[in-house]
Parts: sequence; C-alpha cells; structure tokens
Amino acid sequence: MSEAPAVVGEADLHAHSTVSDGTEAPAVLMAQAAAAGLWGVALTDHDSTSGWAEAAAAVPETGVVLIPGMELSTREGFMSVHMLGYLVDPLDEALLAETTRIRESRVTRAEEIVRRIGRDYDLSWDDVLAQTTEGTTIGRPHIADALVARGFVTTRSAAFAGILHPRSGYAQPHYAPDPLTGVRLIRAAGGVPVLAHPGTRGAERVIPPERLARLTDAGLFGLEVDHPENRDDAKRRLRGLARRFGLAVTGSSDYHGTGKPNRLGECRTASEVVERIIAEGRGSAPVTP
Repeated sequence: MSEAPAVVGEADLHAHSTVSDGTEAPAVLMAQAAAAGLWGVALTDHDSTSGWAEAAAAVPETGVVLIPGMELSTREGFMSVHMLGYLVDPLDEALLAETTRIRESRVTRAEEIVRRIGRDYDLSWDDVLAQTTEGTTIGRPHIADALVARGFVTTRSAAFAGILHPRSGYAQPHYAPDPLTGVRLIRAAGGVPVLAHPGTRGAERVIPPERLARLTDAGLFGLEVDHPENRDDAKRRLRGLARRFGLAVTGSSDYHGTGKPNRLGECRTASEVVERIIAEGRGSAPVTP
C-alpha cells in the first residue's frame, strides 16, 4: 500500500465486482471508474476483500485511486442493514471470522432458496454456480441471474420484484451480526464505518435517532445519503440527522455493472470527506497511481 494521497477530486465510495454481486471483474471496474472521470473509487464487495489485489494492480494503468473497502452485512431484527467499511485490515482476525461466517450462511441460505424455487421452477444449484466465478460471495443476485438465464424472468430486477421477493415465500434471511457489532468490528479492524443507503424505505423508515446515537457512540463515521435508491424525503431527514450527530455525508452509486441500473459515478463523495476517511483509516491505505 502506498502513502495517503492528497485528495484532488471526488470519489464513488460504493461499487461491487464479480467477487460479490457485480458483473465486472475488479480490474474492469477500475477501468470503468477512469472512464467515468473519477479521482477515486471504493471497491466494497459484500463481506469480502478478495478483489482488492486485482483492483490494486489496475491502478497504475487506470490512474484511479483505489480505496479498499467492503460492505459488511448486519441485521436489525428482520431488517437487513448494510455497513460500509473503508480501509479495514483485511487480516483482522475478528472481522475475518465474522465475514467467513456470513459468507457461509449466505451459501446455505442460497441453497435453501434454490431448493424451494426448484419445487415450482426448473432451477438447480448448478444453474446458480454457472453465474459465479471462483471466490464469489454467493447471494440472491446470482439466483436472480440464474432465473434470467433459464428464461423465467427478463432481468435481475424483475427476479427481485417477483420470484425473489419476500412475499413469494422462497426467500429467507442469512446470518449477520447486529449493526452495533458491525460498527465495532470495522473500527477494531482500523476501518471507517458508514451506514449504507439508509433511506431506501423513505423518511418514516429512516433509522431512529436513539439507535443512530448508539452507532455514533460506537464509532460510526457517516451516512450514505446521496445514493440513487434513497428517497428524497429520506435524504432530507438523513441530512438533519447527520448535522445533529456530527456525522459525515457521503455519496455513492452502489454500482453493480449490468446487475443494477445505477451508473458508476452518478453519486459522489466530496473530496474533503474522502480526505477525512483516509485520515481516519488505520487498517489499510489507498492505492495510488
């Protein structure tokens, strides 16, 4: 890893590769970031840092700064809550143990979902594996891609709106720690935690202030407010909460290649916020050209 760079531009702090549920390899993602005119991009695959090395190797050619990260799965009751962790130590034992447990649970959950779907549709586990590459963190998006490949739905989004929607009866949750544990794990690994897309359900479903206060006390750095799927009413409330609790506001695309309509770089984080994240990160460092 190189020394912390002088921040001279904006960054997209949320992007996925084929290591989790994106459709582009880490090196291709870096090339896409260059084409989007980004100064920097964070690779934040679900519960994995496996794509960092390939993305880092593409930095000299693309000229884009890589901010290593991950999207850690957490759960509040029945609700999935995602926590972005930037500049964590990829060898931190506690974080490694937890992400391994999450990934293993994802596979078990995915196998059960496919078994349930297979009662009504001609879909097998081999169909799902055909949509992955070695080392992929398997999840529902790969089941969606298998449903598309088999012709049962037309797009990944259509799969989530139909067969993979909770009301269908096929889906079930996987193991994940609670958000407070997630924040503490990321901080203990030297990382900087940001609550991912907390406004997708609208202002009335935004995290309650008392819960946000506990996360802030544990070390939460910021809220991902500028996100394509956050609703406008929720964004207004989130900005107010950020001011109230002294949290940073970030912007990210949550890019998945062709797996989502989100465009890389359509939402960005201001350079001064990126600079603060880099200054606070202790587990790893940005990779510069």
